[in-house]
Amino acid sequence: MDELLNLQMANAVGASRSNTQAPNIEGARSEAEARAVAEDFESFFLSQMVSAMFANVGEENPFGGGAGEKAFAGLLHEEYAKVMAQSGGLGLADRLTSEILRYQEAGGEQA
Repeated sequence: MDELLNLQMANAVGASRSNTQAPNIEGARSEAEARAVAEDFESFFLSQMVSAMFANVGEENPFGGGAGEKAFAGLLHEEYAKVMAQSGGLGLADRLTSEILRYQEAGGEQA
């Protein structure tokens, strides 16, 4: 029974990690769309940072851990990152928005 639970948990954790993809800048045609893509990218970047930051935190806590925490920690990290990106984040979204727009104006060629 424990092997089945471990297999299910591994599949759930693997599925949550495989859904995390870098945003695609090809679809951004307006400044609002470019800003949304830039915030998505900053959120993705922050999510990776937050996941690394919490990698070994709290494993010795007697009331933490377990299968549930392993399954939902990635989702929590993504939500932390989204909130951080929407409230200003690291300032990457501002710079990325202008770069995406410049890329689009150049017709998708490297500038």
